[in-house]
Amino acid sequence: MRRAAVLCAGSWGTVFAKVLADAGARATLLAREPDVVTSINRCHTNPRYLPGLTLPDRVDATLEAAEALRGADLVVLAVPSQVLRACLARWAPLVAPSAVYVSLMKGVELGSRLRMSEVVQEVTGAAPERIAVVSGPNLAREIAAEQPAATVVASVDERTARAVQAACWTPYLRPYTNPDVIGCELAGAVKNVIALAAGMVEGMGFGTNTAASLITRGLAETTRLGVALGAGPLTFAGLAGMGDLVATCSSPLSRNRAFGEKLGRGVPLAQADAQQHQVAEGVRSCRPVLELARSLDVQMPITEQVVRVIHEGLAPLDAVKELMSREPGPEYRAG
Repeated sequence: MRRAAVLCAGSWGTVFAKVLADAGARATLLAREPDVVTSINRCHTNPRYLPGLTLPDRVDATLEAAEALRGADLVVLAVPSQVLRACLARWAPLVAPSAVYVSLMKGVELGSRLRMSEVVQEVTGAAPERIAVVSGPNLAREIAAEQPAATVVASVDERTARAVQAACWTPYLRPYTNPDVIGCELAGAVKNVIALAAGMVEGMGFGTNTAASLITRGLAETTRLGVALGAGPLTFAGLAGMGDLVATCSSPLSRNRAFGEKLGRGVPLAQADAQQHQVAEGVRSCRPVLELARSLDVQMPITEQVVRVIHEGLAPLDAVKELMSREPGPEYRAG
């Protein structure tokens, strides 16, 4: 039986702990709230983040990182992307030298413009072969309900990818492996930005043509950036690319889409942020994604307009007008 530490106990972290347990592992969740720990250990529930979900007996919880990490051969990271560096600085000395880091996070770090696996490498000194990334159309509440879904486990090391694949293969979640860590991570980060735009479109009352156009062009600019960074273009046509993008842009369960929808309805940014109970990663990642694109001379017009709405106060309707007034060109182009 594998031993996993899942850091921390938000909605996706809690569901992934359930997945690991259903696949045969023992999973310990690190939580910040004493009531969450008590509820998980006594009642096998996490009502703060996933009311109604009953967790397997093989899932427990603790407030202490040392306890969660003791004996763990899988260290699953499920914190907001912008706090990963600070958290890892505290946790890394407690991790076994042979343990595999598994990133569930989808973001780009402010300032450094690093992907999450790059932050893990930089802070912990772990070799790339000890790092895996899980990405795909994985809305936590649907997986909690054991609705059939697929995901991607990406690692530069095939043995690592296969080990994590085996650790999260259940009757309701089918994992595939992919060596393209850059593509899988970048697709996961940028889809949150595009989902903010998709939510704005929904909030403004536009229809299916608008949404489909936005999703498709969002995939195009994500692919351009990924290829410029060395990713394989096929990754963006797969589960971590198109699959995750469609799910996040289309589902009311998506935090980023829900946040964007508020903005599209005219809710001020500060109010929308205050109403959000969990982090909408695209709000924090949109600017470093755009900075990364500009450093490579890659055009990302949708991302640019999202940044202007979030950080410069541009009205969502004006952002749409800006996009629609761009000089027309070929559908497929480089850069």
